[in-house]
Amino acid sequence: MPLHPPTRRRRTALAIGGAVAVALAVTLSIARPWLPPAETAPVAAAESGLSPAALALPEDPEVLVFGDSWTYGSAATVPTDGYAYRLARLIAGDTVVRGVRGSGYQRPGVDGPDFLTRVAELETWIDPDLIILQGSINDRRSDAAAYPAAVNAVWDAVVAKYPGIPIVILGPAPHELPVGASTARIDRDLAGLAAARGWWYISPVQEDWITESNYLQLIDAGVGRKHPSDAGHAYLADKVAAALERFGTAPVTAADGAKPKPAK
Repeated sequence: MPLHPPTRRRRTALAIGGAVAVALAVTLSIARPWLPPAETAPVAAAESGLSPAALALPEDPEVLVFGDSWTYGSAATVPTDGYAYRLARLIAGDTVVRGVRGSGYQRPGVDGPDFLTRVAELETWIDPDLIILQGSINDRRSDAAAYPAAVNAVWDAVVAKYPGIPIVILGPAPHELPVGASTARIDRDLAGLAAARGWWYISPVQEDWITESNYLQLIDAGVGRKHPSDAGHAYLADKVAAALERFGTAPVTAADGAKPKPAK
């Protein structure tokens, strides 16, 4: 990515359509034994959730990708082989990558502060056509009751800094299996909070991006790592790019923006 301020480009339409009040729900088609009991299983939205507007990006879009060590590119051969950098090629645009290892909505990172402080420190020259907010499993040991307020504070700060820019929330991806209850809780909370705002939400947990069959191929499971390998970062970039393309087409009713699966 360029280290100097890019030329400010004229945007074309960023989002099409209005938000319509709907009630959202998710039917999980396969068993996930790591999730909490049925009464607390992941849900797509708050009861007053809004339907996201179709996502329309200009040619050569600039996307701000903000998150934790996964966004930083940890465990890639070099960080710039991480999914957030690879995404630029897949969308035929540019990504401005801001990832801090260990950072989350509630906790500071290894080499940077918490999400809210980091949003305040984002450079003024960044002029995105889309913002992707990723993470974070780093909050799984923090105060669960205070988590929604922390998330909303960060999201409000992003909206204030970049008014009118579409936002996609990329939830936590499992770094180990079975998926921990705290990771599932974070995914559930983010899905509901995003739906309440009418924002797109991508759920690697609910979409089963990482399973027993591909875990060792996608995750560097070495001591102290448990981050995506080069193959894992490539896989994540493909998945995110596919989700963005999907968000530009049909209406949705699922938490992650996927078209509902047909009933069996």
